[in-house]
Amino acid sequence: MSKLKIGLFGIGLDTYWAQFEGLKERLEGYLKIVEDKISAIHPGVLNLGLIDNAEKAFAAGSTFRKEDVDIIFLYVSTYALSSTVLPVVQRAKVPVIILNLSPDAAIDYTSFNKMTDRTKMTGEWLAYCSACPVPEIANVFNRTGIKFHQITGMLHEDKECWDEVFEWVEAAKVANTMAYNRLGCMGHCYSGMLDIYSDLTQQYAHFGGHVELIEVDELAGIRKEVSPEEIKKRVLHFRETFDVQPECSETELERAAKTSVALDKLVEKYKLGSMAYYYKGTGSIDNEDTISSIILGNSLLTARNIPVAGEYEIKNAQAMKIMDSFGAGGSFTEYYAMDFREDVVLMGHDGPGHIAIAEGKTKVRPLGVYHGKVGNGLSVEMSVKNGPVTLLSVVEQKGGKLMLLVAEGESVAGPILEIGNTNSRYKFRIGARRFVNDWNSHGPAHHCAVGLGHISTRIEKLGSLLNMDVIKVC
Repeated sequence: MSKLKIGLFGIGLDTYWAQFEGLKERLEGYLKIVEDKISAIHPGVLNLGLIDNAEKAFAAGSTFRKEDVDIIFLYVSTYALSSTVLPVVQRAKVPVIILNLSPDAAIDYTSFNKMTDRTKMTGEWLAYCSACPVPEIANVFNRTGIKFHQITGMLHEDKECWDEVFEWVEAAKVANTMAYNRLGCMGHCYSGMLDIYSDLTQQYAHFGGHVELIEVDELAGIRKEVSPEEIKKRVLHFRETFDVQPECSETELERAAKTSVALDKLVEKYKLGSMAYYYKGTGSIDNEDTISSIILGNSLLTARNIPVAGEYEIKNAQAMKIMDSFGAGGSFTEYYAMDFREDVVLMGHDGPGHIAIAEGKTKVRPLGVYHGKVGNGLSVEMSVKNGPVTLLSVVEQKGGKLMLLVAEGESVAGPILEIGNTNSRYKFRIGARRFVNDWNSHGPAHHCAVGLGHISTRIEKLGSLLNMDVIKVC
């Protein structure tokens, strides 16, 4: 769960208050509107009011730092000195979004020019003067090495502006979620699959969080303690949640149920928010029995916001967690084939799927062999809901730095391979051939995460908050 804390402050110039009656109160009212609108997106807003001199600025920066805010919205209400802004952001040391928001679409020039008191006219103008100090603030931020982002628009009736605020808040929530996420890594890498190998310290460096290394033996040990009653209840849950095909034996369902219950207990023990796993399972009957009956349980975990990536693909577990934290899902996928007749790319994977974003009910089928892996058992077959989708890959580049690779497309109806795996058909506006070439050119691993909706702009904002490059293919 996100523990995001948002800092908010407005700026003004204390010299004005004695000169222009009611101006301060008016601007404070505008700031309250901003607070209410942001609080409607996320309730954890710390509003420090109008900062109008350097002394207040230093105090505000210290308060934001003590309160551990994750992001700051700076509402520019009128002209203010940059010296009343810089100390706040310098001391807080978190990303800052400048809100350059006019109270209305335009000044009522006719009414304004009919005013007979020049002092009141100036006070009225200053209430609309939000754009004035932004170049000064931007100049000072650039020269002092402070990264910032801007939103220019209106306080009211400006969907574009407030949609952008929403996306920044959502991106900040995901960044916070990743910073506190506990990623379980169970087993070992798939031997020879070089692209999935990952530097765990780089995951810490880019996302934060905690990585827990877990032995499969521990899951196998927990599995031995699962009661017959727990197995019975879980089999019933399987039948309610999945479309269990008639050829699935009760023995296999019970075997999968036993592992599923054990997985829940393992996740609870380590407070995991995501997991990557792979294990050959040879040489130990208990381990092989456990790892070959893991797919249904991992699919249930993925559907309840604990995404699980197979083949020990840690980078993709992170991508899946990002997508899931945006509310988009995040299912494990890779190229399956290309359909040049329909200009689509078929993508899917064996192992767990994100059943919460499936088109219809996910089927459970028995497999006599897990291709390329040890054992046999039950597997899931699903397609991602038809409609807009986003693909995301966390890419480890030469030198170890991570970047985010993203593409938007459509999940479309049509025939799939009914082989007991996740499997979907995706169309891209640049065409299947160019999409594949462009995506591959950036050197991602062969896995990626797919989620519902077009959310690339939110992912780009997340990249900005995490100081990560984001490349959008389409």
